[in-house]
Amino acid sequence: MPLPYVLLSAAVSLDGYLDDTGPERLLLSSPADFDRVDEVRASVDAILVGAGTIRADNPRLLVNSAERRGARVAAGKAEYPLKVTVSATGELDPAAAFWHTGGEKLLLTTDEGARRARALGLAADVVPLGGALDWRAALEHLHDERGVRRLMVEGGGTVHTQLLRQELADELQLVLAPLLVGDPDAPRLFGPGAYQGGRLRLAESRRIEDVVLARYLPTAPGTGGRVTAADRHWLALACELARLCPPSGTAFSVGAVVVAADGTELARGHSREGGDPVVHAEEAALAKTDPADPRLTAATVYSSLEPCARRASRPAPCARLILDAGVRRVVTAWREPDTFVPGADGGGVLAAGGATVVVLPEYEERAKAPNRHLEG
Repeated sequence: MPLPYVLLSAAVSLDGYLDDTGPERLLLSSPADFDRVDEVRASVDAILVGAGTIRADNPRLLVNSAERRGARVAAGKAEYPLKVTVSATGELDPAAAFWHTGGEKLLLTTDEGARRARALGLAADVVPLGGALDWRAALEHLHDERGVRRLMVEGGGTVHTQLLRQELADELQLVLAPLLVGDPDAPRLFGPGAYQGGRLRLAESRRIEDVVLARYLPTAPGTGGRVTAADRHWLALACELARLCPPSGTAFSVGAVVVAADGTELARGHSREGGDPVVHAEEAALAKTDPADPRLTAATVYSSLEPCARRASRPAPCARLILDAGVRRVVTAWREPDTFVPGADGGGVLAAGGATVVVLPEYEERAKAPNRHLEG
């Protein structure tokens, strides 16, 4: 199921703390960074915090800039993003600022939590998600029922930890403040537990007055049919590579990326790369890998179009090349239509060879974009 783009936002001390144990909240960001956060808030469809953050910080979560709010309205959006909190118990203070500032508010909770929240008279739309909180169900509700495409998560540490451990975070925006807390009783950003392997990719680093912003993206693919945020990143890249293809009236424009289990990019390619008029994207990418590389057996091939099952230009179709390389997981955006090959079924060839094929149809339009001239 499609999910919102989940952006985690946090500021921490040099030793990884979100706050100290004093009665007042520890200010970690600089004035210029608070303005940056305001800009990010204005750009998203919803802002989410956990119930613990509401209890500890009593946040308002507003877009403070009147100019930015005006730009939202001019673009046909609500003046403020939807404000969302998540609570298993539903036990929240009805007088908290969260409920009485900004625009629409939403509480995602359990069946029992919904009964408590409604009894308290919280000024919010209360949505029960069942007997227990499920983050994927929560994100699906936000996407499908609330139209949320970009979600900013501002804490607390437990929420950030859960979303990262469940591989549901698309981006981490981390601000590092020049402070040391050193109190073991103070809240930390991330808790212990099993996180997805591999290194995050640094997408941006920027000095903002005396703090540093670092933007990280996950890189490690999922396994089997389990889809991670990194899978979406890599497939989006494959769709972008398809735009590099020289146009053709007799072949699709396709992009492909081969990624190891730890998130290391092994190779990339696109159709008709290097002046070869008949090379396919997966073929071009795999040709750049070492056939003896042991990482291939646990790698994932991302292809904007389903790998071909039959072709006239070369002896082996791409589905067979993938299997022969030892790869057993493929993520694609678009099933091959009958434009050139009737009954194309590269996914079936891959599955028969023991590979898992994952289709993310929410990327289909991106995959089709460089092939519009072939329609009709």
